[in-house]
Amino acid sequence: MSDREFLKYFAGIIGALAALTVVLIISANIIGAKPKTQKAAVNGQQIAERIKPVGEVTLASSNPVVNALIPAAHAAADGKSVYEKSCKVCHDAGVAGAPKMGDKAAWAPRLKPGMDAVYANTLKGKGAMPPKGTYTGPDADVKAAVDYMVKASQ
Repeated sequence: MSDREFLKYFAGIIGALAALTVVLIISANIIGAKPKTQKAAVNGQQIAERIKPVGEVTLASSNPVVNALIPAAHAAADGKSVYEKSCKVCHDAGVAGAPKMGDKAAWAPRLKPGMDAVYANTLKGKGAMPPKGTYTGPDADVKAAVDYMVKASQ
């Protein structure tokens, strides 16, 4: 084999390797490209729908003795305990116009439209009071606290 033939052969191998390198670089860029980002949903309802739980776990048995030992996870909390935990701070002192616990005169105009209106104001918030006040539990617990306050203020 002469030097000229060797150089041709060697140049061919180098050229093939260079072409292979270019193909591999292009393929890697295509495969590793970042996906196009989707526009973020600005609608809070759409976000809530996407992140809602898909189910819940219920502990139950066919044995009534076992069921009696399992505490009810969704039982409504005692109205007094919810009041003490979340409502007392504002409703004992009358913060930002909150009707004080036991103040019949302050509660009378609020009770006039009926309990459904009182529940709606409490759950949705009204004035300086945020929805559910400062409570983060279920609506039934909030209603129990409202019932406790109303009963003490009539």
